[in-house]
Amino acid sequence: MNKISTYFKESYKELTEKVTWPNWAQLQQSTMIVLAATLVITALVSLMDLGAGGVLKLVYNELFK
Repeated sequence: MNKISTYFKESYKELTEKVTWPNWAQLQQSTMIVLAATLVITALVSLMDLGAGGVLKLVYNELFK
């Protein structure tokens, strides 16, 4: 039981004294970067999905005429 309480005490100390938290401007900037990257990746995956779907539609139409 002593190990568990020591773990929580050390974890709290690390979070309050050793971790550097971002300020509001840094947090907003990081959020915008993540949002932009997510939108770009989503667009790329959507284009790949549409392309693969078109290719498969052509292949199936040729095979099952």
